[in-house]
Amino acid sequence: MAKETIRVLHIVTYMGRGGLETMLMNYYRHVDRSKVQFDFLVHRDFEADYDEEILSLGGKIYHISRLVPWSRQYRSELKEFFQKHPEYKIVHVHQDCLSSVALQCAKECNVPVRIAHSHSSSAVKNIKYLIKLYYMKKISCYATDLFACGQQAGDWMFSGEKYKIIRNAIDTKKYDYSPDIEQEVRQELGLGEKKVIGHVGNFTPAKNHTFLIKIFKEVLKKDPDSQLLLVGGGDGMLSVQEEVRTMGMQDKVTFTGVRSDVNRLMQVMNVFVFPSIYEGLPVTMIEAQASGLPCIISDRVSNECIITKELVTSMRLEDTPENWADLIIEKSRCKRENHNQEIEDAGYDIMTAAKQLEKFYLENSKE
Repeated sequence: MAKETIRVLHIVTYMGRGGLETMLMNYYRHVDRSKVQFDFLVHRDFEADYDEEILSLGGKIYHISRLVPWSRQYRSELKEFFQKHPEYKIVHVHQDCLSSVALQCAKECNVPVRIAHSHSSSAVKNIKYLIKLYYMKKISCYATDLFACGQQAGDWMFSGEKYKIIRNAIDTKKYDYSPDIEQEVRQELGLGEKKVIGHVGNFTPAKNHTFLIKIFKEVLKKDPDSQLLLVGGGDGMLSVQEEVRTMGMQDKVTFTGVRSDVNRLMQVMNVFVFPSIYEGLPVTMIEAQASGLPCIISDRVSNECIITKELVTSMRLEDTPENWADLIIEKSRCKRENHNQEIEDAGYDIMTAAKQLEKFYLENSKE
């Protein structure tokens, strides 16, 4: 008699091409889907980037109202969902500080396995910050298991509680450097032989694009034949494009928007720059190192992401854009080499990592 497939419900905002969503899809593609299937409860009513692929892999997508943590109506809607779907014995929540809301509703509806997953090491310090901290402190009351992308993210969100690290693993072979692909993409984007400074990330305050634009302005003073390649989308992109126009650099900055071929785009970059204000453990940094790219990151990005020490340099965010620019120009001259084995040895190969997560789901579903 064939064993029944376990269906795991992942609770997310929506499945766009952000860091945590890309990480989830990497795992989804590589688990044995005859044993474990992923389904998604999303909080937006539009079709997101990964929706079509999710459906093609056998997953289901359910829609629910936007998360309002204090809303009785929202909690009632969530409980009604759990009551209608008793097949979900494992709920895996990716809602940052507000994960406690879904976890509490799942507990009250007797869902036996309730996972909170930390993907970040801080939050935007705006008017919502104290509200987020209030709900964050409740997570361990309702979760049965705590996951984090790295130690910094786990320590921040779970405050001394025991957690399991689930690495932001990738298919390392996809990132092997190829001169042929580099030339192909250079031609597609009209880059010629320019030095390309690259960045991958959605346009959110944490990614610090405004500072990156200031850095690039200094790069152009010393190396006018440089191009900044910004990969990603989001609500903040328009304001960054306006900044670029105001500085008169519109011909020097390429906005690709959201792309499904980040592995190809990294082939044309000469150096990867990542001046984030805070991060968990960014999957793009693993991808950049697998591509053999010299990387310059801010000192706010967790050192856990530094796997290939000869490739990655950390800079203080308080340092001047001029100093950042000097280092970028220096690193952009480095010869590219393959570092895939180091990535795999550090546990970031998706083939191995997916089997470990699959094992967790299977063992806990039996319990």
